[in-house]
Amino acid sequence: MVLNWKPMAEGGGRRFKFIGCEIIYREACALAASVPHRVDVEFLLKGLHDLPRADMLARIQAVVDAADPDIGYEAVLLGYARCNDGLVGLKARRIPLVIPRAHDCITFFFGSRDAYQAYFDQHPGTYFMSTGWTERNQFGEKGYARPAYGMEGVMAKLGLAEPYDVMVAKYGKDNADFIIESLGGWQKSYSRSLYLEMGVCDERPFMESAKERAAQQNWEFEVRKGEWGLLRKLFCGEWDQDFVVVPPGGMIVARNDGSVLDVELAPATAEAQPG
Repeated sequence: MVLNWKPMAEGGGRRFKFIGCEIIYREACALAASVPHRVDVEFLLKGLHDLPRADMLARIQAVVDAADPDIGYEAVLLGYARCNDGLVGLKARRIPLVIPRAHDCITFFFGSRDAYQAYFDQHPGTYFMSTGWTERNQFGEKGYARPAYGMEGVMAKLGLAEPYDVMVAKYGKDNADFIIESLGGWQKSYSRSLYLEMGVCDERPFMESAKERAAQQNWEFEVRKGEWGLLRKLFCGEWDQDFVVVPPGGMIVARNDGSVLDVELAPATAEAQPG
């Protein structure tokens, strides 16, 4: 495993609760085992991203609210980004929340928003892969009907997640064929695949799987070493301008500028802030 930083001195005495998407399961566990702080980890299924925004938010809010403040958590660390606004509106109750300023989790593997943006600008049409995206992404095997926790996804609510024979019966063969083609059409938006190697284990099987998938889609394939900077700072408690710290009573809000995310304070909390 390549975790290229020196651990902080012993006796840090800090305690955090981490709640994140299973896409970063291996990376988060590696960090929890490496930093000097005690970090209790909890993961939610990747399929939350396929739910309507309000459903995703409600699920995450319930897990955040279940974190027991009497345990002594200094903060709840969120292994999420803006995620199609699925985290917008999330509230801190009695424990502060900390979330990276990022549009999606791919930023975690690049180590910063700037690095991700630079790569994206130079290589549009890239499908990103990692250990989590390889082993925990179903690639449509379960369809769109129940992406996580038995809940209906967006496509199911539109009535477009039935088996092919049901679609034929409801819409006719031509329309059913068009729907199936449209659902699979997202792949046409990509021309290359990038695997981000984080060094959490022997990743050769994951890279081979990603390479095979790229070949099936006639995509170019590349491997790049990932960067730990952003995730390391999250777990080490080094919350600089790359993070939003939400105090109790505050709420995560979206910003359509370089900051991506911000905090909206409750009136009483805002008045208590130094002017």
